[in-house]
Amino acid sequence: MSSHEHSDDGYDFAHPLPLPLLFAVFGILVVLTIITVGQASFDFGSWDVAIVMVIATIKALLVGAIFMHLAFDKPFNIAVFVSSFVFVGLFVIFTISDSQMTSKDSIPAVDAAIPAVVEPAAAEPVAE
Repeated sequence: MSSHEHSDDGYDFAHPLPLPLLFAVFGILVVLTIITVGQASFDFGSWDVAIVMVIATIKALLVGAIFMHLAFDKPFNIAVFVSSFVFVGLFVIFTISDSQMTSKDSIPAVDAAIPAVVEPAAAEPVAE
């Protein structure tokens, strides 16, 4: 049984949203995209990934809540959406930590010169 009401004009659109709200969310998404692109020209060190992921998370939540109508949907759908975000976050955290463990920076470099191996002189045949 559907909880949506049917309209008289034949369209079954459950959550009509006002255009100013949709344009406001679109503007916020554009601004966040510009901030993400601008962030690439600065070097925040190891915080680069965290900053970009926070911005991407905000953008994804806005798209899910407004454009995918999750803000007006059943709580179960919101729980599924949020839990998928948590699992993706865990996947990214484990991947980044694994890549840091196996990068060239974590492998100790041998800076000392390796001494040349001197082979012992061949024994000269003894004259009889």
